[in-house]
Amino acid sequence: MRLAVVFLALNALAITLAPAARQGAEAAPLPWQQWVGLAVWAVVFSFLHRQTMRSLPERDPFILPLGALLSGWGLLTIFRLSTAFAWRQTAWLAVAGIILFIFIRRLPGLSFLRRYKYVWLTGGLALTALTLIFGTNPLGYGPRLWLGCCGVYMQPSEPLKLLLMIYLAAYLADRQLLLHTSNSQSSRVSGWISLSPVLLPILAPSLLMTGFALAIMLIQRDLGTAFIFLFLYAAVIYLGMQKKRILAAGLLGLAVSGAGGYLLFDVVRLRVEAWLNPWVDPSGRSYQIVQSLLAVANGGLLGRGPGMGSPGLVPIAHSDFIFSAIAEESGLLGGLALLVIIGLLAQRGLRAALHAPDLFQRLLAGGLSAYLCGQAILIIGGNLRLLPLTGVTLPFVSYGGSSLVTSFLALLMLLFISNQPEEEHSTLMVTQPYMQLQAFLLAGLAAAALICGWWAIWRSPDMLLRTDNPRRTIADRFVRRGGVYDRKGHALTTSEGQPGSFTRLSHYESLAPVLGYTHPVYGQSGLEASLDAWLRGLQGYPDGRLFWSNLVYGTPPPGLDVRLTIDLDLQRQADELLGQMSGAVVLLDASSGDLLVLASHPAFNPNQLDQDWESLVQDPQAPFVNRASLGQYPPGAALSPLLIAASHQADLEKVNYAAFLASGNCIAENDSVAFSSLWSSCPNLTSMLGEDLGAGLLLETFHSLGFYQVPQVYLPAITTPAPQGFDSPGAAALGIEPELRISPIQMALAAASLSTEGIRPAPRLLLAVNEPEQDWMMQSAVTQAVSVFTPVAARAAAAELADPNQLFWQSVAVASTGEDAGNRQVSWFLSGTLPAWQGSPLVVVVLLEADAPWQAVAIGQTLLHSATYTTP
Repeated sequence: MRLAVVFLALNALAITLAPAARQGAEAAPLPWQQWVGLAVWAVVFSFLHRQTMRSLPERDPFILPLGALLSGWGLLTIFRLSTAFAWRQTAWLAVAGIILFIFIRRLPGLSFLRRYKYVWLTGGLALTALTLIFGTNPLGYGPRLWLGCCGVYMQPSEPLKLLLMIYLAAYLADRQLLLHTSNSQSSRVSGWISLSPVLLPILAPSLLMTGFALAIMLIQRDLGTAFIFLFLYAAVIYLGMQKKRILAAGLLGLAVSGAGGYLLFDVVRLRVEAWLNPWVDPSGRSYQIVQSLLAVANGGLLGRGPGMGSPGLVPIAHSDFIFSAIAEESGLLGGLALLVIIGLLAQRGLRAALHAPDLFQRLLAGGLSAYLCGQAILIIGGNLRLLPLTGVTLPFVSYGGSSLVTSFLALLMLLFISNQPEEEHSTLMVTQPYMQLQAFLLAGLAAAALICGWWAIWRSPDMLLRTDNPRRTIADRFVRRGGVYDRKGHALTTSEGQPGSFTRLSHYESLAPVLGYTHPVYGQSGLEASLDAWLRGLQGYPDGRLFWSNLVYGTPPPGLDVRLTIDLDLQRQADELLGQMSGAVVLLDASSGDLLVLASHPAFNPNQLDQDWESLVQDPQAPFVNRASLGQYPPGAALSPLLIAASHQADLEKVNYAAFLASGNCIAENDSVAFSSLWSSCPNLTSMLGEDLGAGLLLETFHSLGFYQVPQVYLPAITTPAPQGFDSPGAAALGIEPELRISPIQMALAAASLSTEGIRPAPRLLLAVNEPEQDWMMQSAVTQAVSVFTPVAARAAAAELADPNQLFWQSVAVASTGEDAGNRQVSWFLSGTLPAWQGSPLVVVVLLEADAPWQAVAIGQTLLHSATYTTP
C-alpha cells in the first residue's frame, strides 16, 4: 500500500508539472484537480485497509493493494484525460469504498449468496431486461444499456456478471455429488457422444439461465459483455466439472458465436474488418484502433511521461482505450507493469480458490479471477490489435461507475474467500483445472505484453512517421521546428510564435512545390517531409541529448535549421520570368551539382492551406506537383545535344549539320521558323543520330545519362523503368518507342556533362545543417558524379551547339506528349557555359507545358546571363 501511495503521488506530481515542462514557462497553469482525486482515493483505501486488518485478519495481503493501485492509476489517468469524467469517477470510487467498508464490517461471510442464488440471478436478469424498455445512454446516442436519470446511471449488465458467477458456483456446488457420479461414469467411456447424456441434464438449468442473459445482451447488441458471459460460463463449468472437453467446447462456442456475430451484426463485421486490416481506412472505421497503436508507438520504452503525451487523440481514451493512454505516457515499461499487476491479482485470486473452505467459494474465486483477468485481456488485446475490439471496460482502471463498483465487489468476495486460517484450508484433490486456467490467463497477458512491445519498440519508428499521426503536429506547436534558408541565409520557411502556439510560416510562397508544407490536418510534403528528421530535431543531436529531452519533456529538442543550395535572388528572377506559364526551370552549378534554381509553376501558398485546400486539390493545373522533380515529359529532339556527344565519343561518321539544315528537314515542329543556329531543334536529325548509334549504344548512353534513375535530392521523384532494348533506335532517340519520360532535373544533370567535359554531376539540394555542437555542417551529395562522355566528345558537341554571339551552347526543341496524353506540346530549352568558361560552369533547363519555344529561349537566356554575372 505504501508503494502504491508513493507511485500515485509521483504520478500526480508529474501531471501537475507537465504543462510547465511542456511549454517551458513557469507561468503555465498547473492542474491541481488530480490531488483531490488522490486524496479521496487515499482516504477510501486507508479505511478499507484498516477495516480488513480488523475484520479479515487472515485475508490475502496482496489483493487489496493490487486493486488499490489499479483503481488509483486509472483515476489519475482519467483526470489526465477529462476532468469532468474524473470527478464522476472520484464520486463512484467513494461510493464503492463505502459499500466495501460496510460489507467488510457487517457481513459474516458469503453463504447467503449461495442460499439465494436464484433470487440474485433472477433479479439481475430482470434489472437488465428493464433496459430494453427504460434503457438510456448518458451520451444521448448509441446503445441504451443504462438505467437512471438526473446524471446518475447504472449499467445492469456489469453486476450481472458477478450474479452469473455466483449462480454457477452455487449451482455446481449444490450438485457436487451428481457431478462426482457423472465424472465417474464418463471416465469409463470415451468420446464426445458419451459425455452429453450424462452431463446435459445436470447442466440444463445453468444453460437456460445463462441463455437468458445472453439473449438480453444480443438484443441490446452488447456483444462484448455477451462474449464475457460465454467465457465465464465455460471457465466456471470447467472448474466445476474438471473436463477439458468442457473448456474445448467453450472455446468452440466462442468461435462460433464470433462467426455468427460477424454474419449477423454490422458492428461486429466492421470491428473484425478493422482488426484484420486497419490500414485500409485509417481515418474512417479504423480510426480508433490506428490512433491507439500510434499512442502505444509514441510511448516507446519509457513513455512520454504523465501529462506529456497526447492520449486524448484516441477517441474514448478514458474508457475503452485507457490502456493505450497509459502506454503512451508510461511507455512499454508502464504497460508491462500494468499487465503484471493484473496477472498478480489473478494469481492471488486462484490461490485463494485453491485454499477455499468449500466448493462454492472455490468455484466463485476461480470465476472472479477469470472475470477480472479475462476481461482485461479482452480490452487490452483490442487496444493492441491482438483481438477485435469489444468495448468492455478494463476492471478498476476504465471510467465507469457500474464497472468500478462491480470490480470492488469482486475484490470484496476475493478478500472474504482468502480469509482462511492455514489449518482450515479444505483439501483439494485435483488442482490441475485451476493451474491450467491460471496458465491460460497468464498466456493471454504474455501475448498482450509481446504485442505491446511489438508496437512500442519494433514498429514505433515506422508508425510515428505516418502522415495520419497528429502527435507530430502537436509537438510542432510546443517545440520550435527548424527553419529552411537559402544558400545566402535568406529565410524561406520558419516557425514563429511561442511554445504552445508555434506556427509554420512560408516567406517565399512561389517555392512551395519544392519546400512543401507541414500541416496538422494535411500532413507533409516536399522538403518539409524529406528533411523532417533534422527540422524536427530527431537527427543531428547526440544520442544522450535526444534521450534526455524525450525522458524529461516527452519531445525531441528544438529542430535544426537547414540551408539549401537555392539562390533566392536567382530563384525569384526565374519565377518572375515564368509568370503565369506552367512549367519548370532548373539552374545547376555543373561542377558541384548545386541546384541554384528549382522553379515550378503554378505554385500555391502554404500559409493559406486551410482556406484554399479544396480548390487546390481540384485545380486541374496541379499546383501541388513539383514539376522540376515529379514532372515527366517527352524529350523529343531535346536529346540531340547529348546524342551528338555520344556520336563523337563513338567516333561515328560525322554528319554535315549545315547541309542537313539547308535541306529544309530541320524545321521545328509546329513553327515556321528554322532555328538555324540551334542544331538540336531537328527531330529528323535526332532520329538519324539514334539510328547511327544503334540500339545497344543508345541504351547504354541513356543509362549513363541517368534517365532511368531517380535523382537523389531529398525530393519525391519518379522515373521511367529501364527497357530491355530498343526495336527502333530512331524512335527511341525521340523518346517515342519505348516511351521515355524525363524530369527537368534529370535533363539538367544530363546536359551538365557538356559543360564539365563529360562529367554528370551528383545533384545537391541540402547545403548545410546547423548542428548544435558544430555550427553549420556542410552536407555532401547523396550520390557520386559519373563520367558520361570523354572530354573531347563533350567539347566537340558543345562547340557545334555554341552560339557565335554568346559564351554558351544552347538547344531548343518542341515535343508532343502523344495521343494518350492529348497530343499536348511541351517546349524544351537547354543551355550551358562552354568548357572554356573560366567561372563556375552553369546549365539551365527550361520546360514549358506549351508550344512556346521562343518563350523558353528568352527565359533560359535571361536567367543564364544573370547567373554568370552573380556566381563566381
